Amino acid sequence: MSGIDPAALQELRVVEAELNERWPETKIEPSLDRIRALTELLAEPQRGYPVVHVAGTNGKSSTTRMTDALLTRLGLRTGRYTSPHLQLATERIGVDGAPISPEGYVDAYRDVAPFVSMVDSRGDVPMSKFEVLTGMAFAAFADAPVEAAIVEVGLGGTWDATNVADATIAVVCPVALDHAEYLGDDLASIAAEKAGIIKPGSIAIVAAQQAEAQRPILERAAEVDATVAREGHEFGVLSRTVAVGGQVLSLQGLGGVYDEIFLPLHGEHQARNAAVALASVEAFFGAGAERKLDVEAVREGFAAVVSPGRLERVRSAPAVLVDAAHNPHGARALAEALSSEFSFRRLVAVVGVLGDKDARGILAELEPVVEEVVLTRTSSPRALDPDELAGIARDLFGPDRIVVEPRLDDAVETAIQLAEETEDPGGSVSGGGVVITGSVVTAGEGRALFGKEPA
Repeated sequence: MSGIDPAALQELRVVEAELNERWPETKIEPSLDRIRALTELLAEPQRGYPVVHVAGTNGKSSTTRMTDALLTRLGLRTGRYTSPHLQLATERIGVDGAPISPEGYVDAYRDVAPFVSMVDSRGDVPMSKFEVLTGMAFAAFADAPVEAAIVEVGLGGTWDATNVADATIAVVCPVALDHAEYLGDDLASIAAEKAGIIKPGSIAIVAAQQAEAQRPILERAAEVDATVAREGHEFGVLSRTVAVGGQVLSLQGLGGVYDEIFLPLHGEHQARNAAVALASVEAFFGAGAERKLDVEAVREGFAAVVSPGRLERVRSAPAVLVDAAHNPHGARALAEALSSEFSFRRLVAVVGVLGDKDARGILAELEPVVEEVVLTRTSSPRALDPDELAGIARDLFGPDRIVVEPRLDDAVETAIQLAEETEDPGGSVSGGGVVITGSVVTAGEGRALFGKEPA
């Protein structure tokens, strides 16, 4: 990767190898004892700054990045913790709106490692990779120091390692079925788990939810006497117009109307994420009916938003887009954005899915909007075999709309060729498009193929 010292990158790989020997992030043991023990040894770094805590099934990373951009533009030094990363582990821990350096990541790990060993020695279950990363982030933010931290939940809420932070603002993005093996197989159970980030006396910013999910979220807020602001009631999207490179929004915030907001991201779901982020920042600063944020600063903050791997264009002619949709809810939002904001003559999807995800549900959402699908796999050991994926896709697409290419680079090349095909040999090949999707890993490796740097 350009601009990164090879020696620092190698040291980063060594640290990642050590972390990967621990429990993966897809495996949790429902307890906050280990992360609490670590943060106590580290002198409670997560209490040194106010926290905006972001949970939900989809939209967490984009909402976190928007909140970060707004707080930064409004004058605060911020820390940002997101997961998983697309290309490089340093993306997970950001300060001042940018990933920390490989050297900073390694230093953060080396600083906490002795204390991690102490926690490991105390119990039967060693700390997981995510727990260690969370401790690293909290410590790095305290060392910076930051004036606010925007922290994305890893998995769930109540038992997520990030929940040792007592957030002043708790954000619950849309809840859908995902990670049923840990969170439950119904919306109410999943929503109740995610609502565990809402703490006594906090302000809960709640995105629009299905009724089954809304109920336990509001019950949790009432139980801990949290103030609640709901999308569609106290805040929301008033209007949106598709524009070159994104969309122009008018948002109803807690403090009034913010218009002429250019958001350089595509899709109605991103407009709604923007409304949630705005309300979160308003609540952070205490804005309300009598107090509104500076509109120009809000415009500048949104205009500066970058959300890699979220309907991100990585090539033109034919257009190649990368999107990290990894469950049916995310794939539905992707399909809606592709059909409403792009006019492709022919759209081909490159899809690689992880084995523990709902591959059928993802493919079913994409089927109406793509001409053909190229099935592949990533370097992840959790990747679903493309032949097995083809067996699932055949029922939805039929055999004539499916191509299997085990290597992602070959799959992308094949998709580009398919997108440029025309029935008339002399006809124009313009207007074709490719979307690379199915998992965060697929999106990250797709970005790397086109030379995109971690962000």
